[in-house]
Amino acid sequence: MTKLALALEKEGISAFRFDFAGNGESEGTFQFGHYWREVDDLRAVTQHFSRTNHIVSAIIGHSKGGDEVLLYASNYGDVRTVVNVSGRYDLNGGLELRLGKNFMERIKKQGYLDIKDKTGSFDCRVTEESLLDRMNTNMHESCLKIAKDCRVLTVHGSEDDVIPVGDALEFANIIPNHKLQVIQGADHYYSDHQAELASSILDFLKAAIQEGKITSN
Repeated sequence: MTKLALALEKEGISAFRFDFAGNGESEGTFQFGHYWREVDDLRAVTQHFSRTNHIVSAIIGHSKGGDEVLLYASNYGDVRTVVNVSGRYDLNGGLELRLGKNFMERIKKQGYLDIKDKTGSFDCRVTEESLLDRMNTNMHESCLKIAKDCRVLTVHGSEDDVIPVGDALEFANIIPNHKLQVIQGADHYYSDHQAELASSILDFLKAAIQEGKITSN
């Protein structure tokens, strides 16, 4: 998202980037679930800036963060421009691929599963609590609560092998004020398509500014 932040800066739009606990450079333990808890963390950030006389005009999230900005919009509604980058529509999807066969039986037996990345190194520990939290988080139900005057952009890569592009189509079908942008050839991390990702989001934000939905400072 670094190129996006630079592109926003060039347009005079300030951006604050942060990682949830256990992600990126943030301390703490990564949680496979606990989506609403992280939505509360996002709420604390937006309220902090509001109390310091800043206008929070848009929220942007990638992957799990994409789901969480949509959940935020469904619950609070104070930020009227939302960008979901490669979020998952069905949070019960992809579990066997990530956790292995019979994952529910195995996690109930020992209380957790240790997940390895593609290199075979330890990635994260998934507890039964966090797994059930994820499985019980209903994106469809929440997205139906997003207000019609909330402008939503979903960006997804056509070659995403983590979350299928079909999830993006599902969001497009149920969110009323929605724009879908599929970036051809892009993977989940937009490894070779960072410039296209930044351009798609920037164009969307600039259009919202022109419509008077958000402010540039």
